[in-house]
Amino acid sequence: MLIESIAFALVGLATGGAALLALPAYFRASRALTLGTALAAALVGGVVAHFGVDGRQPAVSVVAAVVAAGVLTSLLARPDLAAGRAPAHRHHPHHSGTHRTSRRHRAA
Repeated sequence: MLIESIAFALVGLATGGAALLALPAYFRASRALTLGTALAAALVGGVVAHFGVDGRQPAVSVVAAVVAAGVLTSLLARPDLAAGRAPAHRHHPHHSGTHRTSRRHRAA
């Protein structure tokens, strides 16, 4: 289990480092947070998979660590805040003086 835990930690650090190197503008949070999230996710995902397969298939545990680290690290990505990208607004701006009353709230 010790060797697998070291492998999980290395997978987590590699995943976090790759995310920071590949898309640095998408990760506006601190680098320590990104690397820490990937590390913790890989350790937890690998240990859960290790106990799920009774430690008989270490390759499955390492793959689970990679998947867990990738998924949880991707949650930190903020492509809407990346440099050169305008934020996408969901709502149209309200115009003053052109407010329509809805049917439910119409004055009698």
